[in-house]
Amino acid sequence: MTFGCSRRRLLQALGTGAAAALFAPFESALAQTLPRNLVTKPRFDRDPFSLGVASGEPSADGFVLWTRLAPEPLEQGGGMVMRPMIVTWEIAEDLQFRHGLISGQALARPELAHAVHVEVSGLRPGRPYWYRFRIADALSTSGRAATLPAAGVRVDRVRFAVAGCQHYEDGHFTAWRHLAEQPLDFVFHYGDYIYEGADRGPSARMLNGRAFTPLRRHLGGETYSLDDYRRRYAQYRSDANLQRAHAAAPWFVSFDDHEVDNNWAADRDQDNTPPELFLLRRAAAFQAFYEHMPLRRGSMPRHGQMQMFRRAMWGDLLTTHFLDTRQYRSDQINADRDGVLGQAALAPERSMLGFEQEAWLHAGLRSDGQRWHAIAQQVGLANLAMRDRDSGQIIHSTDQWGGYLANRRRLLAHVQARGLTNLVTVSGDAHRHFASDLLHDTGEGPVLSSEFLATSISSGGDGNGQDDDFHRHTSALNPQLKTMIDRRGYLLCDVTRNVWHADLAVLHSVMTEDAPVRSHARFAIERQRPGLQSA
Repeated sequence: MTFGCSRRRLLQALGTGAAAALFAPFESALAQTLPRNLVTKPRFDRDPFSLGVASGEPSADGFVLWTRLAPEPLEQGGGMVMRPMIVTWEIAEDLQFRHGLISGQALARPELAHAVHVEVSGLRPGRPYWYRFRIADALSTSGRAATLPAAGVRVDRVRFAVAGCQHYEDGHFTAWRHLAEQPLDFVFHYGDYIYEGADRGPSARMLNGRAFTPLRRHLGGETYSLDDYRRRYAQYRSDANLQRAHAAAPWFVSFDDHEVDNNWAADRDQDNTPPELFLLRRAAAFQAFYEHMPLRRGSMPRHGQMQMFRRAMWGDLLTTHFLDTRQYRSDQINADRDGVLGQAALAPERSMLGFEQEAWLHAGLRSDGQRWHAIAQQVGLANLAMRDRDSGQIIHSTDQWGGYLANRRRLLAHVQARGLTNLVTVSGDAHRHFASDLLHDTGEGPVLSSEFLATSISSGGDGNGQDDDFHRHTSALNPQLKTMIDRRGYLLCDVTRNVWHADLAVLHSVMTEDAPVRSHARFAIERQRPGLQSA
């Protein structure tokens, strides 16, 4: 059978909807005919859907569906023949796939590691859907997706989770299994989906001031090449608990630093690599990130860059502004070390967001009839004071917003000037839960907003709970900090029309399987009355 047919003949053979889905990811002239090297009768002796399924980036009429063909996920190329193949997708209104079934086809290409990104549209707003994939005799697991409510329609409740920082070596991903059991409208993954470091071997190392032996081990050395990053994503995505969480609800994803390299900033890494060389590594990391995430074509890397800041609206209840705090930021001050914030942090040209994204954010943060606004980002906005263990000096993180004080001041001044009393920030990266009110860095004036910084899924191992000097010093130095804990887990947000509830979920251990989850603390924020209240 020859597949060098025209687009017109393909439309006749597959139907308009299927052919449109097939061609949607690739709109260049070369994509108007099927590839000459298409595998027309693929066969697999192992499950090609070993990395699971996912949905993401929902809109009012659709979402993105994702999978990647990888029968041997840890082998180069995922064990795939380096030729394109056609994958069938199915969507239904019920888990049994009996009602409202629609289907289409998409190309899985070797240039994108045989990943599939299907952008579905034309669905009904504000309802769940179920999906799955087929190729040859293989059928994927089923996942649950959902469309957003229509713009402006009354919505009474939105429930979502915030999670990230999942170091494969540091513990089980049990938190993802617990999270998958929650009734959620969406998940926000704030970043550090993978860690780029090399396998450190079986020997113990220091973690949280104690000897720590890795629970699991990375494959290979530090990630630099595209194949390195692909194998690392495949290793992480092979985790069954992570796959359950992806299949349970639609996700919005962001990258932070470890998807590329620790604490990178724009075109700079921490090793003084020439920018033109680091950008080659960053481009490989961006491509692998896109290949493994349920992202729209608008976020596909182009010329070594990704468009990642965007918004989503849940009717009249919630607008969420998803930020990118890595790609456009100025390089960290103080050689990227925690330290005293001097005039360098106040330089007006220093930016966390880049001025285009900052203007975009300010334009969206306005009194517009929405009951709530949320900023979903990667690093903490609270600018918490810490004490240096050696000198006793008061210091701040220069990788978080404290190292970009002029940008932070502009943001909080905008919030105050616009009278936004319905804004909440969620973030991560610090491997502890923090719940803080947000004030000007001078400590003067009213509470402007509140921030929930979600702890890690596994990074940091079991942690120290509340029994360490960092906890004692930081709690004493920051009256706006209402609680913190060094345990693994995630954040649950339950947003209603007048109250935002947040639950800081923790596990006592990630070094043992199936540890139970509990609530460390619960907070409430009343609309038009900024400030955390115990709930």
